[in-house]
Amino acid sequence: MAESREFLYPSKWLSKASAGNRVTSELRMRIISGEIESGTILSENKLAADFAVSRSPIREALKILASENIIRLERMGAVVVGLTEKEYAEIYDVRLLIETFVFERLVRMDTIELVMELSKILEMMKISIKYRDADEFSYQDVLFHETIIRSVNHSYILMIWDNLKPVMESLIVLSMRSRFKEKYEDFTRIINNHQLYIDAVKTKDRDLMIKSLHENFDDVQEKVEDLWMSQQMLSKGVVQQND
Repeated sequence: MAESREFLYPSKWLSKASAGNRVTSELRMRIISGEIESGTILSENKLAADFAVSRSPIREALKILASENIIRLERMGAVVVGLTEKEYAEIYDVRLLIETFVFERLVRMDTIELVMELSKILEMMKISIKYRDADEFSYQDVLFHETIIRSVNHSYILMIWDNLKPVMESLIVLSMRSRFKEKYEDFTRIINNHQLYIDAVKTKDRDLMIKSLHENFDDVQEKVEDLWMSQQMLSKGVVQQND
């Protein structure tokens, strides 16, 4: 698949992807970045020509993007909806829900192997910072959190994560590219915060985890604490039910 404009989505992440997945990933990035503006009508024929593919991968991509609510399928074509500020905030709400839930599960698990794996990923994040590779840093950042989430082996949490990941991944890549250019010094804080995650998982210290969540999610202090309390209550309920 070839296209005249430079791809926004990291091409090395798509080396084994189908044509449909390549189109989906790139269109998603262009919409989320604002390169394709809200209200734009996407033509199957035009997209097929732009991406040098048949219309079948284009239809596949449009169906996926419609399921993510960033386009709307209409008779005249696909209309770009994009993401609102409210929806951006909701994505991080869901991440908070997932990560607070997962940590409550980790408190009752053996986390030795998980800590070792997270430490390896953190080293790769440091290397990507050294070489100013924003895309590799983004990949390792998503992998870090995904490794934590997958460690509890909760099928429905994984289903939510897998549905959230494509849009969130695009947001992270765009954000990290900007930070590498404009706020490179901020990566010391980001690395320290991920080390806090590891320390919290290792020691099963809720105060450390709450601190790391405060650092990771700006302007959500009360929300973090409210979610934390609700997850603890849910965990107690599950334990009592099992008893």
